[in-house]
Amino acid sequence: MKIYLATDHAAFDLKEKLKKSLEEMGLEVEDCGAFVFDKDDDYPDFISKAAEAVSKDPKSKAIILGGSGQGEAIVANKFPNVRAAVFYGNADMIPLTREHNDANILSLGARFLTEDEAFEAVKLWLETPFTEEERHVRRIEKIKKIEHVI
Repeated sequence: MKIYLATDHAAFDLKEKLKKSLEEMGLEVEDCGAFVFDKDDDYPDFISKAAEAVSKDPKSKAIILGGSGQGEAIVANKFPNVRAAVFYGNADMIPLTREHNDANILSLGARFLTEDEAFEAVKLWLETPFTEEERHVRRIEKIKKIEHVI
């Protein structure tokens, strides 16, 4: 499985640490930027690259980061076949994003997480499979239909 990473300045340091950790776990990682800290950069420039890659490769996943993770998820969810979930606190929600929603992008709100919380969330998210229960599959199919109407 390929993991795409993307962030703006707000979580640049955390992205760099996550990248190293994911590579140490033996995962294939592609960094979509930011590549240098620039307090004036714009998150859509980087997040859109990761979201587009996941949109085109359903077996891949992405971890996107920002100050709150909200704007980043909004950008990611503009792409077909992307289901980005925001995380900035309650670890109990992480399994549900995978089990029920088959989220393929995790958006982290770096200003609301410790480094350890972010690492734990990513690990749990990557380890949690989609249940493939009929009701969840049915709901995701309805989301896909909406994507094609718009």
